[in-house]
Amino acid sequence: MAHYAILTDLNRCTGCLSCTVACKAINGVPVGHFWIKTLRVGPHPKYEGAQFPDVEMYFLPMQCQHCEHPECVEVCPTEASHVREDGTVQIDRSKCIGCRFCVMACPYGVRYLNEEDRVVEKCTLCEERITQGELPQCVSQCGARARFFGDLDQGVDNFEAPAHPDSPGCQYDEMTQTRVRLKDYVEPYKPSDIHHVVDVGNHPKMMYLLREGREWRE
Repeated sequence: MAHYAILTDLNRCTGCLSCTVACKAINGVPVGHFWIKTLRVGPHPKYEGAQFPDVEMYFLPMQCQHCEHPECVEVCPTEASHVREDGTVQIDRSKCIGCRFCVMACPYGVRYLNEEDRVVEKCTLCEERITQGELPQCVSQCGARARFFGDLDQGVDNFEAPAHPDSPGCQYDEMTQTRVRLKDYVEPYKPSDIHHVVDVGNHPKMMYLLREGREWRE
């Protein structure tokens, strides 16, 4: 059994919104709603009393955290919200009655009601892609190579992203089919540099890499 997740290297993320746009495009997310929101954290003073330019900030892509113990699943009266064998949290549209109990239960505000279809929607971690061995769209389209996808059972170091082309003539399919590992590609990091959003008992699985020198703020 796999336990899929995404790690975002916040030291590399430029806030370009490629993940947000790519997600909306491939999933047909309605105007005004998002499966990934790119938040700006800061600017904050680097030390007490500091003023510009001695400030720092980073961008935080926020999506469904595909929690280990999701409260949204606990409160769903029809079992439309459920956890798949691969650890991802999914919604069975045929069972969803649009009651929005899960929307209210989610501590991260990443679910919404599709008013037209009367069903709740959120990030699926591109289940149709990962089932075929592909990367989630937000990972494959990250221009900064800040997002990596993998199985927690295989270790964070082995999370993968598409490789950068070796030459200007590299074709898109060739690039996306060639993978790089997190440990081999990004700047060195320590286990203490890996963070999660606030845990209220649901144990979020999405991870954020922020190295010393910038303060992690929940």
